[in-house]
Amino acid sequence: MRIAIVNDLPMAIELLRRTLSITAEHQVAWIATNGREAVEACALDLPDLVLMDLTMPEMGGVEATRRIMAATPCPILVVTASIDANIPEVYDAMGYGALDAVEVPTISADGGTSAQAQLFLTKIANIARLIKDSPLAGGNGKKSASSFSLARRLIAIGASAGGPAAVAAVLSKLPRDLPAAIVVIQHVDAQFVPGLVTWLSQHTALPIRPAKDGDRLETGTVFIAATNDHLAFKSTGELKYTPEPLNNLYRPSVDVFFESAARRWRGEIIAALLTGMGRDGARGLKLLREKGHLTIAQDAATSAVYGMPKAAAAIEAAVEILPLDLIAPRLIQACGHHG
Repeated sequence: MRIAIVNDLPMAIELLRRTLSITAEHQVAWIATNGREAVEACALDLPDLVLMDLTMPEMGGVEATRRIMAATPCPILVVTASIDANIPEVYDAMGYGALDAVEVPTISADGGTSAQAQLFLTKIANIARLIKDSPLAGGNGKKSASSFSLARRLIAIGASAGGPAAVAAVLSKLPRDLPAAIVVIQHVDAQFVPGLVTWLSQHTALPIRPAKDGDRLETGTVFIAATNDHLAFKSTGELKYTPEPLNNLYRPSVDVFFESAARRWRGEIIAALLTGMGRDGARGLKLLREKGHLTIAQDAATSAVYGMPKAAAAIEAAVEILPLDLIAPRLIQACGHHG
């Protein structure tokens, strides 16, 4: 892969260069020391992957990610000194289309490959597989006060690159008394889920929590897939995690959840497939449509990355293709909510 490095610290640049050199198939395409340089460089020489720092002079990584994904979309991996210290910025960048985040790798005391460097290289390898599976298709192209009740209607939302912001946009418009349980399958490493839950909670009145094995879906509650295994149903209304299929590139997989819901959920399902890279969710959305459920895909114009919803549209998996700002009103209407 031709990989671009965007970082203003010489030591970090050197660590990234040395770590990338461990794997023969990677080469450094170019180096930018701030976001403005990165935007200009992408316009002239688009790499296979951009390693994007967050805090830089002139233009930071969040704004650079937004501009690159709007003008010359390509895979972006956020690489920062501390993820915990930059959670809001990490999710802002992911909202604009960054695929994942990792901390700057270190070199072990004996000069060998550290565990942090191995994690860094693993994330790059996973992105390489994702690119091969489906190249970027072009850019924009709290517990309820009401009494507890098990849900009879399910809203299932799948998202990947650009998903946090898209999911937040949808959840922010849903009323607290919505008569449905909501499950969100967002492609994100399990270590980021607590931060994602906190971040999303700032955008909606609905209570949000990580889904646990054995949870039963509750009306008016948002459940977030929270491990690197796949979320599915073990019985009607009861959730479980499963490592199968082991070879599934997307973890947690939207397809696995959608297909499990189609088989086991006995009530109504409304499924929405939002922005994301790859094809995950298209097959499951198609199955849900064939079962008679309402299926929605985000349109090209409002998708940060028009991959997953494009794949769904290509196989006619979506009953409706809608811009992002109309998806929440459609969900509310489909639930028969008139408040």
